[in-house]
Amino acid sequence: MYISPSVSVRLLLVPILAVVAIQLLFVRAVSSVNMTNPYLHHKCFVTLGKYKPGSQYEKNLKRIISEFPKGSFKRGFISMTLGESPDFIVMLFQCRGDTHGPKCRSCYATAKPEFFKRCPRHKGGIIWYDQCSLYFSTIDSLGMIDYDNNFCMSNATKITDDLYNKVKPRHFIDDMIQNATRDANREAPYYTAEEKRVGKETIYGMAECSFDMSQKNCRKCLERNNFYFARCFWDKLGARVLGKSCSFRYEFYPFILPKAGPKYLKP
Repeated sequence: MYISPSVSVRLLLVPILAVVAIQLLFVRAVSSVNMTNPYLHHKCFVTLGKYKPGSQYEKNLKRIISEFPKGSFKRGFISMTLGESPDFIVMLFQCRGDTHGPKCRSCYATAKPEFFKRCPRHKGGIIWYDQCSLYFSTIDSLGMIDYDNNFCMSNATKITDDLYNKVKPRHFIDDMIQNATRDANREAPYYTAEEKRVGKETIYGMAECSFDMSQKNCRKCLERNNFYFARCFWDKLGARVLGKSCSFRYEFYPFILPKAGPKYLKP
């Protein structure tokens, strides 16, 4: 069995940029934002099998976790690889576009033990929290769109016909996708956070891609999920679609972390 002499780390410490085409009036009070970080969903990759106690895969797994660069929390995304088949392992971690520093570190500290609890000894899987996701696999698919690991969560309350005609959530999402991926010269990850005032109501939204997505693949992923999950959210008073490669969300209440504005919303 072979173990590489060092863990391969792909650490991107670039600022997350946001395109703002709709007037942005970010959160004015911390109390108005949901500051919790709830568990959302997980998936164990059963087809990749399980590893045995004391195996080379388990040694690689322990090593890759122990060598996780603490500096990655500053901007919130990292990929690490170690070993060769059949003991190759890739680990991907990414925080939400407005989550960084201590909040990102806290999300990782929560997600890591929970993943191993929910997917015991599985060689691969993914777990989502409100502010981050953690992924393990034996297949290095960086740069490729993941069409398999996506899901939708929607508000049980339906939007009124009057509000729907004024807002048209799917059109709002279309605009976010265009704004997030408009500039081909921008560095990844592609991200936008927006809000739009309609009468007495305000719709808030966020669209983003994983750090390994090119502009083309980011837009393709978001557009695909916007179409594929349309029945889940088109008439709902809030929803989110999450995946390994891209995610978007809209609500009729502010959910962007308040300190995201000056740090991330740069033209």
